[in-house]
Amino acid sequence: MKKICIIFGHYNTKTSFCSAIRDTFIQESEKIGNEIDLINLYEEKEQLPYYRNINPPPKLVLDYRKRLEKSDVMFIISPCHNLRLTSITESFIDWVLHPRWFFQYKSLIPGNKYFKNYGYSIPGAMKGKLGIIGLVYGGPMIAYSNFSFFDNIPYRRIKKSVFQLGGMRCQYFRVYSVLPNMEKKIFNKHMEKVRKLARELK
Repeated sequence: MKKICIIFGHYNTKTSFCSAIRDTFIQESEKIGNEIDLINLYEEKEQLPYYRNINPPPKLVLDYRKRLEKSDVMFIISPCHNLRLTSITESFIDWVLHPRWFFQYKSLIPGNKYFKNYGYSIPGAMKGKLGIIGLVYGGPMIAYSNFSFFDNIPYRRIKKSVFQLGGMRCQYFRVYSVLPNMEKKIFNKHMEKVRKLARELK
């Protein structure tokens, strides 16, 4: 049995395509015996403030970290807005996946003034765990393929600039052309992919 922490970042928590992914994933996961811890960001009674470097961080951040520490998998679900996750999801990442809990830097040559800005990351509490980036795009894949060689598109940026710093393994789940008039057969095909993803995490 695995414990999966879902970070859900769509403002429409009831009828959006993202919420269908969330609900289908939870249903299939529980069917095979996995445990779900859902952090529904827009419905949280207490909201994270705009990010700023505060030490120690707010208690809410520490509570989120404890929940992640108990999980085997972190599954982020968000639509793509302007080649970024939603602002509430990005804020969660900024606050929670932060040094020194998530990682810390170590200098290549400690104390050397010439190499003080050169070093590497030491993974923290989430080392070795699986992080899944679930992104939903409004347009077709071809509309985003022009950016595929750049690291600042969401899934590459999160993988290389966030997950890898914390020593996490990374997996993608992406859906394109998510429009209000999606055909039922296409919708069902996407949901079957969600069920397959859930079953693979047994």
